[in-house]
Amino acid sequence: MDLLNTLVEKGLRRELPTREEALAVLATSDDELLDVVAAAGRVRRKWFGRRVKLNYLVNLKSGLCPEDCSYCSQRLGSETGILKYTWLKPEQAAEAAAAGVAGGAKRVCLVASGRGPTDRDVDRVSKTIEAIKEQNADVEVCACLGLLSDGQAERLREAGVYAYSNNLNTSEATYADITTTHTYADRVDTVRKTQEAGMSACSGLISGMGETDEDLVDVVFSLRELNVDSVPVNFLIPFEGTPLAKEWNLTPQRALRILAMVRFVHPDVEVRLAGGREIHLRSLQPLALHLANSIFLGDYLTSEGQEGKADLAMIADAGFEVEDMGTTTLPAHRSEAAGCGGGSCGPCGDGDGQPTAQAGPDEARTDLVAVRRRGAGTDLPPNA
Repeated sequence: MDLLNTLVEKGLRRELPTREEALAVLATSDDELLDVVAAAGRVRRKWFGRRVKLNYLVNLKSGLCPEDCSYCSQRLGSETGILKYTWLKPEQAAEAAAAGVAGGAKRVCLVASGRGPTDRDVDRVSKTIEAIKEQNADVEVCACLGLLSDGQAERLREAGVYAYSNNLNTSEATYADITTTHTYADRVDTVRKTQEAGMSACSGLISGMGETDEDLVDVVFSLRELNVDSVPVNFLIPFEGTPLAKEWNLTPQRALRILAMVRFVHPDVEVRLAGGREIHLRSLQPLALHLANSIFLGDYLTSEGQEGKADLAMIADAGFEVEDMGTTTLPAHRSEAAGCGGGSCGPCGDGDGQPTAQAGPDEARTDLVAVRRRGAGTDLPPNA
């Protein structure tokens, strides 16, 4: 297939595909799917071998967010019945982080709901990082706290934050359709603040919100222009009680094509298989490892994920290996340019439950959306 040969050659040279080529990947048929995965897999192996980076989310503050993001179970007015709690104490967050590290995670992503942190919140996070580092000095720490004000990125960097995550989520043209309490430009500004402060920039997307192929290509190309180190690819979890609860637009095949397109546009960047993978990829999750070189271990922010031991078994069975703590994630040309050890951060999205028989894009599988009831903010042990 001429298209795939061209994209592989470009990916091996780190050359940007054309928009038409990216759109053509999304338009391929199910009969061509394995060819698409194999082609994008060649690019993935060129830059990341067969390594899979494990990341672990710690939800520092859950629910009660004043923003109105339509996809989010923590949004203003949400009726999803999620866990709601204020800031975890540093020792509680450190305990949760230690469970993830024990499960194989080399990065801990500290997430808090809200528009953005206050200066007092930055102090809280700094104390939390100190507690985490006392137990696991070598773990990478990522923060996802919302929009940053002037000076906050520098303070977080000084506190030990290696990466900062702030997703663009969708195209600039459709951003106002999913959120009205802040703008696309606000998110871009935070990504740039992250980079200017010397942190690794992590920013990705949410697919399955009713967007067009053009919207997907727009946001993925925008992320390339921003030169982020990591692109988390989230798949919408249609939580009951949110405005997008009826948006069941993805099939496993569609999800794989989206991941392949992201890999071709970002050949040498950490592509993370993020929230919603269990719901939408289901039994095809192992194929996604040929496209993404990074995943989350265990549970997500407000929903439960696949068992951690099942994640590890999936990686091993697919012929991949877990990336160890001492390995640099990004290729040398990127990590040296960024002045860092490579890597990225997590989404502010959610994931879910167990693989099941394939459902069509219009079939609502609400039985697969499991609200998190264990780990941070509860008395039950975490899933890691």
